[in-house]
Amino acid sequence: MNSAEQASHAEHVSAEVVVELESCATQDAHAVFSALRTSFSSDRAADDVPEEVAGAGSTVWTSTFDVSDLKAKAEPRRLTAPVMVSLQGGYWAVDQLCKALEPAFAVHVLGMAAGDQEKEVELRLESR
Repeated sequence: MNSAEQASHAEHVSAEVVVELESCATQDAHAVFSALRTSFSSDRAADDVPEEVAGAGSTVWTSTFDVSDLKAKAEPRRLTAPVMVSLQGGYWAVDQLCKALEPAFAVHVLGMAAGDQEKEVELRLESR
């Protein structure tokens, strides 16, 4: 593949990854999302802090990140407990987001489901 073909191919690859956090402390959700916003553009504003919702059931926080441009490397963040994270997106995009989490957290891959164009990865994040 020549450089023109690679550029054309890259335009067709989705750079968005949907990140879901479930059943974790609000401050831990904020730590994960703020680390990711250090590295990538998000559909959420920087001052958008996760809030706990009262009622039955667990709270799920979701945000979408565009990994096409790495802005900066995230610094290590503290978590009060391990955080379970689900990533959904194209193969390249999910891999880029996983790499961006590594400076901030200890990242453990728990599982993966692969499709034709996308994959879903389940992670457990812990403080470094």
